[in-house]
Amino acid sequence: MSGREHGHDPLLPHGAQAVAAPPRANDELTDALEVVPGFEHENLQGWIPQLANEADIRAVIEKAFDYRGDVTVTRKDGVAVTGYLFDRRVAPTLENSVVRLLLASGERPAIPYSEIAAIAFTGRDTAAGKSYEAWVKKYWEKRAKGEKNISIEPEALE
Repeated sequence: MSGREHGHDPLLPHGAQAVAAPPRANDELTDALEVVPGFEHENLQGWIPQLANEADIRAVIEKAFDYRGDVTVTRKDGVAVTGYLFDRRVAPTLENSVVRLLLASGERPAIPYSEIAAIAFTGRDTAAGKSYEAWVKKYWEKRAKGEKNISIEPEALE
C-alpha cells in the first residue's frame, strides 16, 4: 500500500501533505471508500505442534516465520535454540531448506529443516491485539476529548 491511499501525494512536498479527517457515520464519502477487510492472526503463543512428516515441518515453519514473537527450535541432537525466526530458505529437500533465527545475543544461526526435531512458540506475540485500526481509534478518542499535541506511543515490549 502506498502513501497515496493514506492521503499523501508524492508530488507535494512532505510538509504540504494533508491530514485525513476522521471518518464520519453515514457520510457518503465514508460509504464510498473501498474497505479491505482485515484478518486475525492465529493465537500461536505457547503452541508446540507435532512434526510428524515433511509437510508438517514446512507448514509449521511458515507459521513460525509469520509469528511475531520468539520460537524455540529443538534440533535432533537435543540442542534448543530460542530466538526470532526472521528468515527461511525453502528448497526442494529438507536438507537444503534452512531457517535463520535472531538470538538475544545478536547471533543468527542457520538450521537446516532436516535437523529440526521440534518447534515451540515460546515468546510473547508482541503484536497480538494490535492493529492500525486500534491505533487510529485511540487517536480520535484523545482528540475528541480535546487533547492537544497527541502522541500515541507504542507500549514497551518487555
